[in-house]
Amino acid sequence: MNQLLTLTTKQGYLLLVAYGLFMIVITYFFARWKRYRSIQGFLVAERNISWWLGATSIAASWIWAPALFISVQMAYQKGLAGIFWFTFPNIIALLLYIFLAPKIREKLPYGYTLPQWIRYRLQSERVHKIYLFPYFFYQLMAVTVQLYAGGSLVALLTGIPLIHAMLIMAITVLIYALISGLESSFVTDFIQFILIVIGVGVVVPWAIHSAGGWAQVTQGFGGITGEFGNIFDSSVAFSFGIVTAIGLISGAISDQQYWQRAFAIKKENLVPSFVFGAIMFGIVPIALSSLGFLAANQQLGIQLPAGVDISMIGVATVSHLLPVGAIGLFVIMLLSALYSTLDSGVVATSSLYVTDVVKYTEKEQEILKKIDRDEKLPPEEAEIGKMLDDRGVWHSRKAMLMITILGFFVALTTQYIPGFGLKHLWWIFNTVAACVVVPTVLSLYWERLDARGVFWGVLVAFIIGVPLFVYGNIIDKPSWIVGASVFIIAVSTGFCLVFSAGWSFFNKTNTPNPKRR
Repeated sequence: MNQLLTLTTKQGYLLLVAYGLFMIVITYFFARWKRYRSIQGFLVAERNISWWLGATSIAASWIWAPALFISVQMAYQKGLAGIFWFTFPNIIALLLYIFLAPKIREKLPYGYTLPQWIRYRLQSERVHKIYLFPYFFYQLMAVTVQLYAGGSLVALLTGIPLIHAMLIMAITVLIYALISGLESSFVTDFIQFILIVIGVGVVVPWAIHSAGGWAQVTQGFGGITGEFGNIFDSSVAFSFGIVTAIGLISGAISDQQYWQRAFAIKKENLVPSFVFGAIMFGIVPIALSSLGFLAANQQLGIQLPAGVDISMIGVATVSHLLPVGAIGLFVIMLLSALYSTLDSGVVATSSLYVTDVVKYTEKEQEILKKIDRDEKLPPEEAEIGKMLDDRGVWHSRKAMLMITILGFFVALTTQYIPGFGLKHLWWIFNTVAACVVVPTVLSLYWERLDARGVFWGVLVAFIIGVPLFVYGNIIDKPSWIVGASVFIIAVSTGFCLVFSAGWSFFNKTNTPNPKRR
């Protein structure tokens, strides 16, 4: 097949605008409350989120462009082994928060961001600053990837110019995120997850039926070459599995979106929220992988048009097997997943900016702490507190606007890089996240962690490890790619251990300084 079955351009515009208006109206009526004009309400939804709303938000936010497109691509290219090494680390990445989320709430009960915890824990401004780079970069890439993938999808299936599609997506998310911050994300995530489940529940079985039944799916279990039917294939484990596992786990732990939810969900609801969120997430890429297996079954004759990125193979499968009405439903499902992560990235950026960039006087910090603890303030402090809330919400909205504009322009630029696809973009920002994953975990569990080891370990990983990883992708050498990923983890761990051991030795062989204690 040389052409995809598509919607008309008019239908595409109508679908985008109608979907956007629906999300804005939902937010306006269900998340527009006076309490969300405060910093605590705008950034952490007053730390009062139930487990079921938390679980659906966690699942929906983690079902983003890679889960939708790379999962199908890996099933198509690398069969059962590819989808296993994509889905299993994804689930593990979320399940790690059943340990991490309660721990950080125990240590920083009124916190907002992970970099805020690092500054508090290590008492180092330079470590705090170096941490801000991967955390802001990750949110920028989250916004960029959703706009790039969503815009490409809409352009492919409707003929709408890429820039128009991305603009509509960006403006829609920005409008409803500006209304009530994190609460808007929880509310829309719930609706979007329902739409995702409906889309998967209808489109995937329909496609299998149209192809001729489950036997047609099993014919593609080995991938397009037929050689990857073994779920534990060693070549896939080495070339894709190791890098993906490191990247996904690092990405989740270095993603402010999930730390923000860890601070927003009721403390007693954290474990069930992340357990059910991980399970609900896993269902989606596993179900969508069927589209990749169908495409890998060469008897069905499913092909991508020339020049279309391989990550769109699932879209080609639906277009080949189903009528145009199914395409519309499939687009709604995909947009729901992309929007859920897009708004989460925008809101997470606002929490980083307000908490870790905006400056406060000592008196203002004390008042903010009293507000977080729900203490009654005297009239003078109450007036200052109201001013701080107004200023904080204003800065939050400013940060949302800035990250959306920047993400839009980065997404627009990405299409002009030859040979650069969604998979490469996804790997690069997960690799940047890997630079801080070990110090982050150690900061919660190891009392001897030293700020100097964190600083130099992260810096060396950035300067040497990330360029090596990028170079490995340019020359397409799996050994370089895997080696760079392992190097980043090893060097950041090694510096933390060496400096902490040195700190321990120094304290044993020198008289303690009472002033320092």
